[in-house]
Amino acid sequence: MIVEDAGSTAAGAAVLDQTSGQGFDLVIRAKKAMLPDGVSSAEIGVKDGRIVEIAADSTLSGAVAEDANVIEVDETQILLPGLVDTHVHVNDPGRSEWEGFDSATRAAAAGGVTTIIDMPLNSLPPTVNVESLDIKREVAGPKAFVDVGFWGGAIPGNTADLGPLHDAGVYGFKCFLEDSGVEEFPPLEPAEMQADMAELAKFDGLLIVHAEDHEVMASAPSGSGPKFSDFLATRPREAENVAIQRVIDAARATGARAHILHLSSSDALPSIAAAKAEGVKITVETCPHYLVFSAEEIPDGATTHKCCPPIREESNREALWQGLIDGTIDCIVSDHSPSTAELKLLDSGDFGAAWGGISSLQLGLSLVWTEAAKRGIDLAEVVRWMSSAPAEVARVENKGAIAVGFDADFAVFAPEEEWTVVATELHHRNQITAYDTRTVRGAVKSTILRGTPVSFDEPQGKLLRAR
Repeated sequence: MIVEDAGSTAAGAAVLDQTSGQGFDLVIRAKKAMLPDGVSSAEIGVKDGRIVEIAADSTLSGAVAEDANVIEVDETQILLPGLVDTHVHVNDPGRSEWEGFDSATRAAAAGGVTTIIDMPLNSLPPTVNVESLDIKREVAGPKAFVDVGFWGGAIPGNTADLGPLHDAGVYGFKCFLEDSGVEEFPPLEPAEMQADMAELAKFDGLLIVHAEDHEVMASAPSGSGPKFSDFLATRPREAENVAIQRVIDAARATGARAHILHLSSSDALPSIAAAKAEGVKITVETCPHYLVFSAEEIPDGATTHKCCPPIREESNREALWQGLIDGTIDCIVSDHSPSTAELKLLDSGDFGAAWGGISSLQLGLSLVWTEAAKRGIDLAEVVRWMSSAPAEVARVENKGAIAVGFDADFAVFAPEEEWTVVATELHHRNQITAYDTRTVRGAVKSTILRGTPVSFDEPQGKLLRAR
């Protein structure tokens, strides 16, 4: 039970009724803490990995255990809620040379991310039935340095598996409307997508969609070579626009919840806004690479910057920022999609043949804050887009906010500290990234998972199940 202060506790405090009188096992004292109502000084009491009391601009009323840990956050830093990244390709098992749960979750922790949700494809087997989910969990459990949840997959012929996967605790189901890049995860036809949405509507499930239309893609130029402009032409905005309208129409027809992954085309924003206003259950994400880069600045042959859908023009980037500001876009997630250096074809620079994906799991907060600050956007908005908003979209419980009853997940962030990305110093298994040598603003100094500082030596993450 959460008890709001009625005069019996310190002013500004919220308290979780404790069943034991042993007191807090962790106390955090921060000159600046990002609470749901704004930034203030705060003392935060933690017990058994949960936040049990918050005293804003005051001191805790509860007892502190004799052996309690006390963490002081100085005035140059701010205590943030741990970030929630709902779009991470870990690729383990099966393609763990691309990434693995040990390296991915270390990278997440280093970037202030305390919860990830793993995508169902690029691992072998893909997570398209309960048996494959069990395999994924068995592999992830001993390696997780942060908390990990899982998406299921929706592919042709597995509609009967969606309900059992939902009951087993996946957060929703991913599908493609265009080739996924791996043969074991084929795309759905639009009619199949709508049929799956109708099935998901029976239990309020969520379909998350890679929205590029196959028919539009088939009529676009093929191949590309080293010129980024040629690659961009192979994946036109119209492919996204048409596919997103298909998702909206199917969500309207079925009443199901749907989520657009990695929005790249700003042309789709008016349709999305109109659908939301109508009451269609649609949410949308975008990613750091679409907010940081523009097509005009990508050198020919720079396949580190290849992703699908692609990075588009500067005017498109600015329209995506506006979509975040006005609420049409709900959240920002990484779409961390790593591979080996060999698959990126760095020598030939062939955009058409190189693997599409950008590694950024460790870097997202600093990247987005750097760009947001240039545009006069407050850090609180950035943190909301990257913590509470993705948690709300995926319905990840007790994550994404510094609030009583929530898990004691925190990132200590120095917002004014500038530093330069060095790819070889990142925790990603393959230390190549489009952001190598880029100077960014804001550094994660430490990360706390359920009340325990992440050590990077001892995995302490838990596997999460949707309810």
